[in-house]
Amino acid sequence: MDNSGQADITRHEEEILQNLGSWQRKPLLRQIYADFYRRIAGWLVPGPGGRSVELGSGIGNIREVLPGCLRTDLFPNPWIDRVESAYGLSFAARSIDNLILFDVFHHLRYPGTALAELHRVLVPGGRVLIFEPCLSLLGLLVFGPLHREPLGLGEEIRFFAPADWSPEKDSYYASQGNAARIFLGRKYRPLLRKQWTVLARERFAAISYIASGGYSGPQLYPDRAFPLMQRLDAFCDRFPRIFATRLLVVLEKKSPH
Repeated sequence: MDNSGQADITRHEEEILQNLGSWQRKPLLRQIYADFYRRIAGWLVPGPGGRSVELGSGIGNIREVLPGCLRTDLFPNPWIDRVESAYGLSFAARSIDNLILFDVFHHLRYPGTALAELHRVLVPGGRVLIFEPCLSLLGLLVFGPLHREPLGLGEEIRFFAPADWSPEKDSYYASQGNAARIFLGRKYRPLLRKQWTVLARERFAAISYIASGGYSGPQLYPDRAFPLMQRLDAFCDRFPRIFATRLLVVLEKKSPH
C-alpha cells in the first residue's frame, strides 16, 4: 500500500473515532440523525423483505432506525457488515432494493461511474437515496468557510472515470457541492434520465442540525429546545433558496422496456 492509501485509512479512522465519541456524548445528535433517517426511510421501496444497503456507513448508526439495513464501508470496523466500494460492489446484479448514501456522494470523484455500478446491482424499480449538503445562501456559508471539506464549485465535475482508471488508484476526494450541481441543475439531466427516474429532490433547512454543532462543533442550544428548533426548520423549509442546508435525492432504476 502506498503512502496516500495509508493516509486515507488513518484519516478515515480518526474521523470515525471522533464521530463515535460525539455520538455517545450528544443525545441531541442521535435525535437529529433519527429524523434524517426517517426521512430516508419514507422513500424506500415499499413492501416487506426488501434488501437495503448503506454505502459508507461510518459509525453504523443507521441501524437505530432501519434495523435490517446492511452496513458497508471502505474499511472494516466491528459494526461494519461488509467492506464495499461504490465503484465495484460485490453484490449480484439485480439483487438490492435500496442503496443509501449518507454524506457519501460528495466523496465520489467519478459519480457517473459509481451510479452505473449502483444501477447494476439494483432490481428494476430499485432506488438510490442520496443525502447531501445543499447550496442555498445559508448552505454556502455553512459548507464553505465554516467547513473543512471543499465545496469544489470552481472545479469541473468528472462524471465518468477515464478508461485507464481503476478504484485501486483512487485517493481521498471531497467536493461538497457536487450533489446540488448534478441533481438541481440541468447540465446532467440528460445523462441521468437514460437510466434513472428522479423521484425526489427535497431540500431541508436543518438548522437544528447546524446549531447542534454536528459531530465536531459546539452545541448551541439545549436538548430540551429541539422541538422548538424543529418548528424553526419547518418554517425555513418554505424558503429553500435561502435556508436549505440538506438535500435528499431519490433515484429509481428504470425498468427495461
